[in-house]
Amino acid sequence: MPKVRINGIEMNYLLEGTGQTIVLLNGIMMSAASWEQVARTYIDQGYKVLRLDFRDQGLSDSVIEIYTMQQHADDVHSLLKHLGLDKVYLLGISYGAQVAMQVALSYPEDIAKLILANATARVSKHLMGIGTAWEEAAKTKNGISFFKLAMPYIYSKTFYETNYTWLKDREETLGALLDEAWVERYLRLSAAFKEYNLLNEIVKIEMPTLIISSEEDIVTPNCEQVLIHEQIKESILMTILKCGHASFYEKSDEFNILVLGFLAKKPLKINS
Repeated sequence: MPKVRINGIEMNYLLEGTGQTIVLLNGIMMSAASWEQVARTYIDQGYKVLRLDFRDQGLSDSVIEIYTMQQHADDVHSLLKHLGLDKVYLLGISYGAQVAMQVALSYPEDIAKLILANATARVSKHLMGIGTAWEEAAKTKNGISFFKLAMPYIYSKTFYETNYTWLKDREETLGALLDEAWVERYLRLSAAFKEYNLLNEIVKIEMPTLIISSEEDIVTPNCEQVLIHEQIKESILMTILKCGHASFYEKSDEFNILVLGFLAKKPLKINS
């Protein structure tokens, strides 16, 4: 993946395909590589896909200074300008959806359509509790223990029942990657989110917006997406049933149908 110097850091990105650009913004524990299957699907459907790692994520630079979600939004904007991309379709999940809303407010001219998956426009007390628990688990520097705690929140009960062996294997694989550098980066990413509250500002978002909710999401429950839907006038709220916070992992077909349908101006409801 290439890198470019953006706002004082080397930022990792990958731009593939032809046609209108879809930009994919990562959840806090993700990287650009996490979107591989999704990216292939959208490229096959005739879209250009931009994946990127935020500062302190994936193959982008680590930083020492404190930053905010606004800094992430500035980085995304600067990368789009560097690549000569405008009027993109911006898709963010979880942490990436929070950044996407910040981009939509700060740089509305960059975006043609906005997609927010498993999003929240604020840090509720419940989400703060989850975040604090994950931070404390990360500080132990025991990767397997960290993911044992995190995964029951990320995946739905339905997914757990049918994919338990895969999840246990994933704990071992991902746990082995957690080291001191990863912990430091994770804690800075988490700190950037703690004061986040755009609930009274997102009413200013005017571009067509798809909000994807998951029936069994514990981290950002459906009520949080309802709040977003009530504030963004040009929004559609769709719910994927029997699905948790990691919607594009758990129900990839349904997730992609919703996204592609929305981009084609034919949003579909999924009941599965």
